[in-house]
Amino acid sequence: MTVSLTLALDAMGGDHGPSVVVPAAIRYAQANPDCALILVGQESAVRACLPDGRLPPRVSIHHASEVVGMDEAPASALRGKKDSSMRVAINLVKDGAADACVSAGNTGALMATARFVLKTIPGVDRPAIITALPAVDGRTWVLDLGANIDSTAEHLLQFAVMGTELVNAVEGKAAPAVGLLNIGEEEIKGVDSVKQAHVLLQNSGLNYQGYVEGDDIYLREGLDIVVADGFIGNISLKSSEGVAKMIKHFLTVEFKRNLLTRLAALAAMPVLKRLTKRIDPRRYNGASLLGLRGIVVKSHGGADQFAFETAIGIARKEVEADIAARITDSVAAQLQQKASA
Repeated sequence: MTVSLTLALDAMGGDHGPSVVVPAAIRYAQANPDCALILVGQESAVRACLPDGRLPPRVSIHHASEVVGMDEAPASALRGKKDSSMRVAINLVKDGAADACVSAGNTGALMATARFVLKTIPGVDRPAIITALPAVDGRTWVLDLGANIDSTAEHLLQFAVMGTELVNAVEGKAAPAVGLLNIGEEEIKGVDSVKQAHVLLQNSGLNYQGYVEGDDIYLREGLDIVVADGFIGNISLKSSEGVAKMIKHFLTVEFKRNLLTRLAALAAMPVLKRLTKRIDPRRYNGASLLGLRGIVVKSHGGADQFAFETAIGIARKEVEADIAARITDSVAAQLQQKASA
């Protein structure tokens, strides 16, 4: 089968590095024979994780001598590690050798490097991070998740435009419903930037549904996208991950309490397995950096093999949908609308 796309993987990024990225790449390549994967990192470390030291078909290694630490300052990584696996993987996208980059590395360094190397789409002031979270009727996409902690009203509008194009492309929804995260649905509530964004979104031509609250992310049917600044968005994401882990912990403790509860656990096992699958964060791994002139997907730093494969799949969908070009056109249309108003 002819290879239709190529993805560059930062093999050294994340808490586990090549021990997770390499087997995930091999499994993904085996299941997707039209996709080529480039493992970017220190060649000796990458080869040490290969079965029998052999590269399978459509998987290659691109050596990079340096590694960006998970707690390293973004400016330090950008200026001081030009041959890091992260930087080289992004360079491959810029040079056209790869269609997208996937990394589980330092989020701040990844955003800073991607923005420096790829540049932003004309009209986009700041890139944003978006991912999907489980909801009662499927999933809800949330952005920004930490790239920008002081977003203006105009930034929030741009996030909504970019999120709309992503969901339209990935899920085939012509006019996905957009909500603006606030502390209440009343018009008088919220900080000035949110109130101003509310007005901009009402006149944007998007399918804007107004203010939404935190619980609407998971419980409001028909809501596709929730827009927030990166500070609030990141807290919402981490809080939801914590609640999911707490529920799983509580269920485990209670079902192990005594013989009777252990028997109850056996009876409930089919339901528990389905519940665990629905809220499993690994199934939603892969946050996209929107607004760049190229595709970059951020995997959770602690991702296991299954989760990293999910992130690779997200990158593939965005390549096939030509997300960067779609966002470019959509942002240009917004700018034209603003100029003629």
